[in-house]
Order: sequence, then structure tokens, then C-alpha cells
Amino acid sequence: MSRNSSIHKRGLYRSRNGVILGVCRGFADYFDFSVFWARAIAVILLIFTHFWPAIGLYLLAALLMKSQPATHVRTGSKNGFDSRYTYAKHDMAERLKRKWQHLEKRIRRMEAKVTSREFDWNNRFPEK
Repeated sequence: MSRNSSIHKRGLYRSRNGVILGVCRGFADYFDFSVFWARAIAVILLIFTHFWPAIGLYLLAALLMKSQPATHVRTGSKNGFDSRYTYAKHDMAERLKRKWQHLEKRIRRMEAKVTSREFDWNNRFPEK
């Protein structure tokens, strides 16, 4: 099968490794032909349509095509990209939980200070 058969099965995407927005490389990967020929066809269309229609079609394709999904590389190490990709949701939940706890502690300290008798006394009789 082709070198990019997994991309072909999922759909047509803009490539993350493209030169200008990745449209030509995305078409080349999807239809399984050389990116050179995709770019050559784009340049020929650019010349024969007097630039504006080809530029419009290219920009329209760039807007309509989704960006290629990020794929992770299996490194086999626990600290590599693979583990970060796999445990990203869990790590995000833990970070949010720690931030919430930190915020709650700060609010409790502020509340304790504002509701203290000393705070009330200092507001009634400010130092000059």
C-alpha cells in the first residue's frame, strides 16, 4: 500500500510540512503522488489563469481543508513525547485541581484577614 495510507483513509488534510499552507503536499499525500507534481500543477494553473483565480482557489482550499492531525512518535520511553501525548488529559486535570486548591487557599487567607477584628480596627482608625 502507499506510504501515507493512513492519511488517505482519514481524509484530505493540509500537511504540517508544507511550504505555503501545506495544500499541495496535502493533495499529493492524499492522491499518493509526488509533491513536485502537485506544485508543478499549481504553478501551471497560476500562470495560465493569470494569477488571481488560482490564488483564490488555493486560499479557498487552505481555508476548507483541515490541518493534518498531530501524530505522536512511539519512543518507548516513559518521559518521551508518547507519554506526554497519552497522559495530557490527566495532567491537565491535575494542574487544574492544584490551581483551584491554590486559589481556594488564597481566598480563605483574604477572607480571614478581612473578617478579622484587627482589619476592622485599622479601617476605623487609619494611621496617619
